[in-house]
Amino acid sequence: MSGNTFGTLFCVTSFGESHGPAIGCVVDGCPPGLLLAEADIQRDLDRRKPGTSRHVTQRRESDTVEILSGVFEGRTTGTPIALLIRNEDARSKDYANIAETFRPGHADYTYWHKYGIRDFRGGGRQSARETAVRVAAGAVARKWLGERYGIAIRGHMTHLGENAIPFESFAHVDENPFFAANASIIGDLEAAMDRLRKAGDSCGARIEVVATGVPVGWGEPVYGKLDADIAHAMMGINAVKGVEIGAGFRAVTQRGTQHSDEMAPEGFIGNEAGGILGGISTGQDIVVAIAVKPTSSIRLDRHSIDMAGRPVVVNTHGRHDPCVGIRATPIAEAMLACVLMDHALRHRAQNADVIVDTPRLAAHAPAHVRERIRPSKAVDDPDPAEA
Repeated sequence: MSGNTFGTLFCVTSFGESHGPAIGCVVDGCPPGLLLAEADIQRDLDRRKPGTSRHVTQRRESDTVEILSGVFEGRTTGTPIALLIRNEDARSKDYANIAETFRPGHADYTYWHKYGIRDFRGGGRQSARETAVRVAAGAVARKWLGERYGIAIRGHMTHLGENAIPFESFAHVDENPFFAANASIIGDLEAAMDRLRKAGDSCGARIEVVATGVPVGWGEPVYGKLDADIAHAMMGINAVKGVEIGAGFRAVTQRGTQHSDEMAPEGFIGNEAGGILGGISTGQDIVVAIAVKPTSSIRLDRHSIDMAGRPVVVNTHGRHDPCVGIRATPIAEAMLACVLMDHALRHRAQNADVIVDTPRLAAHAPAHVRERIRPSKAVDDPDPAEA
């Protein structure tokens, strides 16, 4: 099986299955010298792990990460960083009844046709459990981006099924099980999930992620567009069926006078583009939203077929999220961090991490950008070598 690695310079290769001994990843391309310990990664894993509330799967996993290589005396060495997370609470017997059938909405059918074999225990390699290692890799990227550029990446849920969640403050996000940036609506969301779980059904969600502090100039104008790579990464998350950058599909109903982000000497007036123009970052907030489909594993009877092509009725028992989108926020944050770090390294490799600019534009640049600006040489400046 191919397709287990993403990234160009900051590369992440994941391995493992939902009910195997462990899952893990190898992070290649992290620069040397970054202070890194398990605790730096564990915080993000704890935000994603199962069993944290009654509204998610009750599988009990500590998701304790082990750093196996790439760190010496507390700092990255520039060599591959191997991260391991052991599976502790797999119950494979819950899946015995679907060993010969295809669950509707899952990749069972396509996986079996492609490979001729499939690990039916929790979906095997298809399982959302694999996303834990993406969160671990994203924690490495997030720390490097924060220390090197002051970039902050924050996500929140904007819709839980049909329930819209008005934004109040990011301060509320880690204080509730839904990653909602709103404290006043949590009771309504919990009641909605209780009704859904009792009915045996599921729902989808919409997650928004914002990266602040991204410098101008990351991304390529044609085949390496920053927004294209972000969309590719987000669509690689299990159950994601749609991605928006900035205004996204709202752009369909907008006029040019509304959508085009006007500029002033102080900077951009709007951000309908979501911080990316022509595939290159503008220096504004990068705003990404994903649509997560309803959980396919539900207790209600669904029609399907078995491996012999005979009609069957499938109802999935075991421990499942009534809304997989509830735990998707840390995953989306991690994937955005990985893409941004990859493009940071690509930009640095091609452009030497230096901005050539005019004094007037430099005066309006953010502090972290001004530190890296090299003023353009005037025509009449004497060449030091000729002086």
